[in-house]
Amino acid sequence: MFRFLFRLIILLIVLGAVGAYMLGWRPDGRVGATAERPIDTVDSAKVKEVGAELGAKASEAASAAQTAIADGSITAKIKAKLALDDTVKARDIHVDYTNGVVTLTGTVATPLERKRAVDLARETNGVRSVTDKLTMIR
Repeated sequence: MFRFLFRLIILLIVLGAVGAYMLGWRPDGRVGATAERPIDTVDSAKVKEVGAELGAKASEAASAAQTAIADGSITAKIKAKLALDDTVKARDIHVDYTNGVVTLTGTVATPLERKRAVDLARETNGVRSVTDKLTMIR
């Protein structure tokens, strides 16, 4: 038991020393990392301006991500409806959704299958229009 505690204490001391060294502390009291040039003053107006620009860019990126997630969600709903329908061969139909417009591409065997695929896409919430680019197999 004593050996274990002794080894644990030694290990903690060694890890602490390595950690301090990696963080920049040196035995003579100096810091390992220094600036290339001295920093005189900070222009707070410039800092606020850059912060506002970064905030605007982050907001735009979040909005774009939210739109992409919503588009992917509606695409997945349409593909699921096509896959669950017995009259449609979903593997032959590609679904693309952008800003409320669904584009169906691929091949279908019958006019009934084509109509059903378009109807399933139109029934989905969030779909404003459907562009039918399906081709018939002859």
